[in-house]
Amino acid sequence: MLFVSELINAAGAGLIFPFLSLYLSRQLNFSMTDVGIFFGLYAVVSTVSQLAGGSLVDRIGRKPVMLFSMFGNAVGVLSIGLGGPLMSAPGALRLAVIAVIITVLGLTGAAFGPAVNAMVADLVESQKRSQAYGLLRVVQNLGIAIGPALGGLIATHSSYLLLFVISAVASAIYGIMIALFVRETLPKGSPAAQEAFGKQSGAGMGDVLRDRVFMLFTCLSLATLISYSQMTTTLPVYLNRSFGVSEQWFGLLMSLNATMVVLFQFPVTRIISRYTRSVMMALGAVFYALGFGVFAEGPLWASMGALPFFFLAQAILTTGEMICVPVSQAFAADIAPQDMRGRYMGVFGLAYTAGYGLGPMLGGLVMDHLGSQYIWYGAFISCLLLALGFLAMSGQVKKRLAGVQQV
Repeated sequence: MLFVSELINAAGAGLIFPFLSLYLSRQLNFSMTDVGIFFGLYAVVSTVSQLAGGSLVDRIGRKPVMLFSMFGNAVGVLSIGLGGPLMSAPGALRLAVIAVIITVLGLTGAAFGPAVNAMVADLVESQKRSQAYGLLRVVQNLGIAIGPALGGLIATHSSYLLLFVISAVASAIYGIMIALFVRETLPKGSPAAQEAFGKQSGAGMGDVLRDRVFMLFTCLSLATLISYSQMTTTLPVYLNRSFGVSEQWFGLLMSLNATMVVLFQFPVTRIISRYTRSVMMALGAVFYALGFGVFAEGPLWASMGALPFFFLAQAILTTGEMICVPVSQAFAADIAPQDMRGRYMGVFGLAYTAGYGLGPMLGGLVMDHLGSQYIWYGAFISCLLLALGFLAMSGQVKKRLAGVQQV
């Protein structure tokens, strides 16, 4: 039932998030620097939510946090659509509306990741976790394959408000399904778990932050996501402004991403599960670099018809994503003590939160003041350097995970 609920939620999210930067820049007339700052503010609030959510997941359970996240997200998403006229108003009202909406979305949305990832780790043994997270991604992307294509059609031929309403309804339905059909999986009864419940959350979080192998892996993942986050933030604006790619065509690009995950994630995961986690992350970073390199050469492809090359770039990026995402999630689950899974997942989730906050801020600044192409050349170079970083720590990761499995 968890996977069925994820399908509905992913379809709802796919309706709006690929088009959010376009909505803010074109419909509400914000600059790309402003859009980047909005995503950055979201990341700041989400950081608090990730850490608090990780601790709450270990204390009160996975299910209550998931319910809070889904129903709160429905309120926040609906507020974006209904608050559009207010967000374009001048003065203090404009700032107040933006602050409230960002706070609601940040606090609710980011809390969900630690809960669902901890629940999967509770239910699946270490050797099969990469495949379990891969299956979760297949279900999520089956929804995302539907969402962006439908969202592009609605945004082009109807209204953005309808997108937000449908997405909010999907989140609410997800929350109802969790409440009725998903059981709590919080481990209880072991001495370690009981001791963990009695600890202060800050002390437990300090233990996570002192785990050097985990934190190094997380920081490298964060840097990778700063580049990858451009795909759903600055990329649609870049393609629209420079090459006239409409929301409908960009929705199809996003649907290609999701369709590839649905079709190929499971066989890819079976293959990569045989190798060291950090080596596979390095391979994924190389694919990211190649995909961004193709986007960087957009002016060259324009003379030959750019769309086929953009779909090629998307396919290359998606291959990197199919490698990196389940591997990184499995690593965080493997390395975490049973009684601290929520905290580890919360800290690791910060890589996604911060990456999708810092990335748009940096991308927006570059787009407004230097030029769009510099984003993609910068992502190309940084992803190659990050691949070397993952390779350099492969020995530490292999040794650490071997020690965890022996315990």
